[in-house]
Amino acid sequence: MQITEPQVNLEVAKNLGLNEAEFNKIQEIMGRMPNFTELSIYSVMWSEHCSYKNSITLLKTLPTDGDNMLVEAGEENAGLIDIGDGMGCVFKIESHNHPSAIEPYQGAATGVGGIHRDIFTMGARPIAALNSLRFGNIDKKHTQHLVKGVVSGIGDYGNCFGVPVVGGEVYFNDCYNQNILVNAMSVGLVKAGETCSACADGPGNPVFIVGSATGKDGIHGATFASADLTEDSADDLPAVQVGDPFQEKLLLEASLEAIQTGAVVGMQDMGAAGITCSTSEMSAKSKTGMKINLDKVPTRQANMQPFEILLSESQERMLIVGEKGKEHLLEAVFEKWDLECELIGEVTDTGMIEYYHHGEMVAHVDADSLVLGGGAPIYTRETSVPKYFEKIKAYNIDNISEPSNILETAKQVFASPNIVSKRWVYEQYDSMVRTNSISTNQPSDAALVRVKGTDKALAVTTDCNSAYVYADPYKGAMIAVSEAARNISCSGGIPAAITNCLNFGNPYNPEVYYQFSNAIKGMGEACRKFNTPVTGGNVSFYNQTVLPDGAEPVYPTPTIGMLGILDDYRNQMTLGFKAEGDLIFMIGNAKNDISSSEYLRVIHDVHYSPTPHFELDEEFEIQKNIQELISENLVASVHDISEGGLFVTLMESGMVGNLGFEVNTDPEFRKDAYLFGEAQSRVVVSVKPRNEVAFLQFLEKQNVPHTQLGKVFGSNIAIDGKDFGKMNDWKNVYDNTLKNKLEE
Repeated sequence: MQITEPQVNLEVAKNLGLNEAEFNKIQEIMGRMPNFTELSIYSVMWSEHCSYKNSITLLKTLPTDGDNMLVEAGEENAGLIDIGDGMGCVFKIESHNHPSAIEPYQGAATGVGGIHRDIFTMGARPIAALNSLRFGNIDKKHTQHLVKGVVSGIGDYGNCFGVPVVGGEVYFNDCYNQNILVNAMSVGLVKAGETCSACADGPGNPVFIVGSATGKDGIHGATFASADLTEDSADDLPAVQVGDPFQEKLLLEASLEAIQTGAVVGMQDMGAAGITCSTSEMSAKSKTGMKINLDKVPTRQANMQPFEILLSESQERMLIVGEKGKEHLLEAVFEKWDLECELIGEVTDTGMIEYYHHGEMVAHVDADSLVLGGGAPIYTRETSVPKYFEKIKAYNIDNISEPSNILETAKQVFASPNIVSKRWVYEQYDSMVRTNSISTNQPSDAALVRVKGTDKALAVTTDCNSAYVYADPYKGAMIAVSEAARNISCSGGIPAAITNCLNFGNPYNPEVYYQFSNAIKGMGEACRKFNTPVTGGNVSFYNQTVLPDGAEPVYPTPTIGMLGILDDYRNQMTLGFKAEGDLIFMIGNAKNDISSSEYLRVIHDVHYSPTPHFELDEEFEIQKNIQELISENLVASVHDISEGGLFVTLMESGMVGNLGFEVNTDPEFRKDAYLFGEAQSRVVVSVKPRNEVAFLQFLEKQNVPHTQLGKVFGSNIAIDGKDFGKMNDWKNVYDNTLKNKLEE
C-alpha cells in the first residue's frame, strides 16, 4: 500500500489544533521537521483532552493524599482506594460532551463504554454506573431529540454490558442548548493484590492489541474534544466513535481472566488518541520505549493510512504488555473469548516510540515528549472577573415581590423540569442487574451498592448545581463537594474520596479561566475539610458554541462524583417518611435567602443573583451531627434540602410512602424564602415520638440548630393550615411532567 501524506507546514499544524509556538517546539524536540504522521501524533497528545496543558498547574493544587489512597491521582486509568476487608474500590468520572452533542446515541454509549474500560483495565470489575447530564430548554425539539438519544445510548450500552445505573442527575438550562454535557461515572471492585498497572516494564516484553478491529471512527476525536463546537461541527461526525457493548462484555471477562494468568505486565484502554496514547503513556510511565508494527493491527477497512491506524478511537480495544515467554497464556484466553489478540510489537529500552508499516518506519518520537510532565506544554492562562458579576452585585431580595398565592407558586416551582422526577430517564436503565443494588423502593440521598461477601456498602453520588458555580465559582464548587458529602452522610455513609469532571468553556477566554481557577480553589478547600482526596477525573474545556454573534459558554460545571462507605449496609438511612404521627424537624438554620434558587428563576425570571447561603464549617458540623443521629438510631428518615428548597424536600419525603404532612413556616422569614429558598447546610428528618426526648437532648447537647416543622399526617398536605391537596395528585405531576414533554 502506498502511503500518502500531505506536506507539513504551519498551516497544516494549525489545522490539527497546534499553535505556532507548539509547532516550533516539536521541531526543536525532534531536531527536524516532523512528517505528517508524527505531527498528527503530537497534535492529539498535546491536545487539551490528552495533555491538560491549560489545567494541570491548577489541578496539582487539589488534595490527593489520604489514608485510604492506594494509587496517586493521575498515575493510573482511575482512582483506587482501600475500603477494607482486603478490597479496593476503583472509580472515575469522565465527559463525552462534544460527541454526544453531535451524535447523542453513540456519543453517550461510547462514553459509558470508555469509563467502564478505565475500571477493568485496572483489574476491577465494574459494579455500578452513574451519570450527570445537562441539556438545554426541554421545550425545544432539538433538546428533546438529544435527551432521547443520550438516554437510549446510556441505557442500551449499560443494560447490554450488564452494569446497573444506580444514580445520577439531570438538569435543564438554556446555556446547554447547543453544548450538552454527558458525564459518565463507573465504580468497580478489586481484591487486594489483583490490580493491574498501565505500564510497559521490561524491554523485550511483547505488546499486544486485543479486542475489536481498528476502523476509521473516532480519528482525531481528542482534537475534536479540544475545540469549540460550531455550526459546522456536524461535519466532524467521523470523530464520534461507535460502540459495541456485547464486544465490551467479552473484553471485560477476557481482560480479568488474562490478569489472573500472571502473564500481564501492564494494560491500558485505548480511549482518546487510540494506539498513540496507550503506547506513549505506558512507555513514558516505565521510562521505556516501544517498537510497533502497524500493519499487524487488525483493521476493519482496507488500505488504512498509518496515521489513521494510530489515531483511530475505535472502541473496545486494549493495549497489553505481556511477559516474554507467556504469550501463549494470553493468546489462549482471548481465543477462548473469541477476541482478537495480535502481537504488534515489543518493549524497548530506547525511550522512543517507533512505528513501522510493512517494514518502513513511519514515525519516530520520544515517548516522554508526548505526555504530561515530559515535553507536553503547560500553560497558565489569563483571568479576568466576569462582567456579569456586576448584574449579580445589583441583586437585592427586597426588589423581589413575595407571591400572593403561595399554593400556585408551589405548583409552578414543583413542575420545573429541574425539580420533577427523572423517572422517564432512569426507567430506561437497568438498576438491579447483578443484584448488588440496595432496594430502590426505599431510596436514599445517595445510591447504595452492596460489597458482596462483606457487610459493607458503597454510597455513591454525582452532584453539581452549576447555577451556584456561575454565581460564585469559588463558593459554588465548595457547595458541589459539600452536597455530594451531604448526600452520603444523609444515607448513613462516611464520605471517603472524590473524582471530578470539570466542564468549562474556552480556557483562552479570561472570564472562563477565572471561573475554572476559582472553582479549583473552592473544590480543594472543601475536599480538605471533608477529608475526601481527589483520586483523579477529567477536564473538559471548550464547552461552548461559536455562533455568528459570538461564543456562548456553558455554565461552569465541576461535577463531583463522590464515594462513601457504610461499614454495615443495614445502617442505610432512607429519605421517605415512615409513619403517621412521626415528627418532622429541620436541622440547620432557616435564612431569608432565595438567591440562585429554582424559585427565583421560574417565578421571577431572575438569572443573576449570589449563591445561596453557605459556610463550610457550618456544613461540616451539620453533617457530623447527622452521621451521629443516624448511628444512634434517633431518626427515621433523612433528606437534605437542595433544589426547590424545603417544600420540595418535604414533598419528596412524603411521596415515597404516599404520606402527607402538616407543617408551619416561621413568620420571622419571608414565606417564599422559608419554603423555596436553597440556603445550604439544612436537612429534614423525621423522628418517632418515642425517640423525641433523646433526639432533642442530643441536639441541645451538641448545640445543633433545629426547628420542629410539624408531623407526618394522612395523605394530604397542609402548610400553615392551608390545604395543599392530596399527595397522590402532586406525585402524578412529579412523575409525569417530564415524560409528557418527551413523549408529546
